[in-house]
Amino acid sequence: MSPFSEFDFQMMSRAIFLAKKGIYTTAPNPNVGCVIARNGDIVGEGYHHRAGEPHAEVHAMRAAGNSSVGATAYVTLEPCSHFGRTPPCAEGLIKAKVARVVCAMQDPNPKVAGRGIAMLRDAGIVVDVGLLEADAHALNPAFLKRMKTGLPFVQLKMAASLDGQTALSNGVSQWITSPQSRQNVQEYRARSCAILSTSKTVIDDDASLNVRWSDLPSSIQSAYNESDVRQPVRVILDRKAELTKNLKIFNTPGDLIRVGQSGEITPKVIQQRIDLASTFQELVNSHNINHLWVEAGATLARSLIQDELVDELILYLAPKLMGSDGRGLFGALGLESMTETHKLAIQDLRQIGPDIRIVATLIKKDK
Repeated sequence: MSPFSEFDFQMMSRAIFLAKKGIYTTAPNPNVGCVIARNGDIVGEGYHHRAGEPHAEVHAMRAAGNSSVGATAYVTLEPCSHFGRTPPCAEGLIKAKVARVVCAMQDPNPKVAGRGIAMLRDAGIVVDVGLLEADAHALNPAFLKRMKTGLPFVQLKMAASLDGQTALSNGVSQWITSPQSRQNVQEYRARSCAILSTSKTVIDDDASLNVRWSDLPSSIQSAYNESDVRQPVRVILDRKAELTKNLKIFNTPGDLIRVGQSGEITPKVIQQRIDLASTFQELVNSHNINHLWVEAGATLARSLIQDELVDELILYLAPKLMGSDGRGLFGALGLESMTETHKLAIQDLRQIGPDIRIVATLIKKDK
């Protein structure tokens, strides 16, 4: 028999709704929401705003005050049990004298990983785990992947005509997709820890690769202040040190990491190309980046797919035909049989303005 009531589902749904409010501000920390309820009423609630600031449980406990005594706390992620930049939330809930804690999921962070739950139970608090767990997982794919694999969550953005071309034969590519799709890209950028590209893309487009507040959807502009929405780190693969200070990328907001012989990260090189997997590990370990949004051309896209480093492909298809003399999405893959093709699982398909946006995951090949 399930330990969860209809009211439990309602409260955890509210906690998940609250957690989503941090989607543009919390990285690299997870999005977490908390609701404290007593006698059928919500007495406190909150969500994690940004790294280094109070966690969701703290905001909820402050709002609840003495009403937290004997109450139930609903949290989308196991309360932390260790001292970081803030005190452990499990300890706070014990001091607040809640009677029960409902966690959507256990924290995969090795510093927590069940210790918060054990701390609460040792204090005599009833703890139930697993309510709306899939929804809680969906809140933090990047945080979860980092904790499980040590690698970042990678989203590869591509844009093409309906016949799969990214540019005309003369290299002209602006603009294939609509203003609505480009606005949607700004929203994805704002969710990421970092935007990854190559020196070629930056030089060819004189790209800034930052979040442009004026291009974000009105729903975001009405819910946040411009200063709340973080600027992702720009990570540029620049093995030959081709970037020059006159480029826009050096004169727009946001930190910049160059990967190359004279850059902030000196990568391993395999067959004259950067070892992407080891570079990504370095971005996680040294720069605390767990979510990469990639905007680049066919060469990098092909390497990421061949190395099986892409978690999600975000493909915008414009209702235009550009012909086979254009430039293709991924270039030559050197495949000789249908069994060698890279298979996708489409997760979402919708119209963005006049364009089609496909969100797909790559199906891992059998080794």
